Formats: sequence, C-alpha cells, structure tokens
Amino acid sequence: MRSPQSLRNGETPPRILAPPFHSTVSEQKLRRFNTLILVFRLASFCFSLASAVFMVTNSHGSNSPNWHVFDAFRFVFAANAIVALYSLAEMGASVWEILKGTTVLPETVQVWFDFGHDQVFAYLLLSADAAGTALSRTLRGGDTCTATSSFCVQSDISIALGFAGFLFLGFSSLLSGFRLVCFIIRGSRFHL
Repeated sequence: MRSPQSLRNGETPPRILAPPFHSTVSEQKLRRFNTLILVFRLASFCFSLASAVFMVTNSHGSNSPNWHVFDAFRFVFAANAIVALYSLAEMGASVWEILKGTTVLPETVQVWFDFGHDQVFAYLLLSADAAGTALSRTLRGGDTCTATSSFCVQSDISIALGFAGFLFLGFSSLLSGFRLVCFIIRGSRFHL
C-alpha cells in the first residue's frame, strides 16, 4: 500500500473502471436482439447450404445435362457456398457476442464489417439467383427441360432456396444496418 506521502507528491491513486451500467431489462432486450440476428443468420446458412447442395448434386446420368456446363448455375453454386461460409462465420460471432457480451472485433470494426459484408453478400446472392432464374427460363423454352425435367426441377429448387437465403440475409442486413446507425448516432451498437 502506498503512503499518503506519495499521493501528495503528484501521484494519483489508481482508478478502477466499472463496466457501463445496463439494467436487467436492457440486457434482456440486447440478448433478444442478438438472438434474432443469430436466427436470421442460421436461416440464411441453412437455405444457402441447401441451395449449394441441390445445385452440386444436379446431374442425373450421362444423357442428362450437368449443372457445371452452364455458367449461371456455377455462379448460383459459388454464391450460395460463399454465403453459407460467411453465415457460418457470422453465426459464430453472434454466439460469441451473446455469450461474452462483447464483439469478436473492436466494436467500430465489427459494426462496419457486419453491415458491409451483409450488403455485399446479399447482392451477390441476388445477382446469382437472378442469373440462374434467367437461364432456367431459357432452358424451359428449349428442348432441355422437356427431355430431362428432373434437371430443371432440381435447378429451380436450388434457385428458390437461394432466394430464401437472400431473404434472410436481407433481414440480417437490416438489423446490422440498424446497429450501424445506432453506433453512428449514439457511439454504441446498442439502441438502449
């Protein structure tokens, strides 16, 4: 212990910083908000992974066309696989935030990272599924879908699952945008 003499010679006593105060109701609201983001990210992961799996398994023999022959279907597969990996990583970050109460990255970086990547990957997924839809409609107009309808049905299912993944990624993008606006206005990602 330091003597009062050392405090008189210009030294200041060490300060113990207390964590910011949050009421129990605020903590419950924050946990509920973070859980909602986690649910949207989980849904985005599930739909994007299912879409990628449906597309990669879309070959039905030697007479049937393969998905990797068509550029748009390769784009659908790649975009859904990328979004599934991104959603998995963001689910891990969401679980970390729910359990620890802090972000994986510094708060400023985390809110911009979440919002920016949600936007980029949502637009990537939307453009891939739009390209897949255009190709699918073109194939329906030709002889490909009449001869092997299972190829076209499975392609349509994969594209529809990708659109569902986009929908949930869009919802999580709205919530991460809300957190970003709260951070810009209040200096904290929490709106409470």
